[in-house]
Amino acid sequence: MRWTPLLLCLLACGDKDAPSDDTAANADDTAVSTDDTADTTETGDTSDTSDTSDTSDTSTETPLEGFGTLTGDCDMLDTELSDAGPFLFMNTLDFGDAEFDYDALSAGGQEVYDDGNLGGSSLHSEIFAYEVLYRCELAALIKTEGEITYVDSGGKKTDLLVEIDGQRIGVSVTRAFAWPPDDPYTVAQAQDLLEDKLADVLLSTANVDASDAWTRQILSVIAYTPDHAARIEEAWALVDEAVRADTIVYVTATEGNDEYIY
Repeated sequence: MRWTPLLLCLLACGDKDAPSDDTAANADDTAVSTDDTADTTETGDTSDTSDTSDTSDTSTETPLEGFGTLTGDCDMLDTELSDAGPFLFMNTLDFGDAEFDYDALSAGGQEVYDDGNLGGSSLHSEIFAYEVLYRCELAALIKTEGEITYVDSGGKKTDLLVEIDGQRIGVSVTRAFAWPPDDPYTVAQAQDLLEDKLADVLLSTANVDASDAWTRQILSVIAYTPDHAARIEEAWALVDEAVRADTIVYVTATEGNDEYIY
């Protein structure tokens, strides 16, 4: 079933505690973690799917149960996976007062956690980018960041390889976040982030080895507040069409106890 698209709430978010020193250290680059591991590519076979435990019956009501309350755009990807144009969807993941709970993750989310990433502090954003796609789009994890093969091992990379509706999809993850966190997040900052990451998506698509090539890519933007997410939505309309290309942008604002993500 499809949910009515969420016009992201522009309500002022409650103050969030300042991030730890470790978080602050990498926030001045608009919180690009392995966000440097850009994004996606083109088609290939699915014979080496490594995680089928998250493959759900397409009749299952979404969003699936999971860690945090998920609202907004969900079960959006159908013809969009084969259409040539870019798309943008927006939702919110609210953790309330809950602490991070490994056992509340899907099997794929646990695998992302266990495998780790290629550096930086973006692991939790990659976990929840996958969790949202699993719960909303029934995505099954094929490979994590370090398992995907490329023509140039030093070139641009993506973060995850998943399967949705029988199609391989690359998933690149970035965070809409700036320092200090309570300062307003501007459309200009959001546009800089999108242009950088969407350009990297095109490069990683060109760099992926044929054995891991995907149909198209999703850029998952994990946003510090709904206001940050709204700036991403505004900025997306300003990005050149050639840069937006055929990338699907999936913006998820986080609420509640989420500081460890940023």
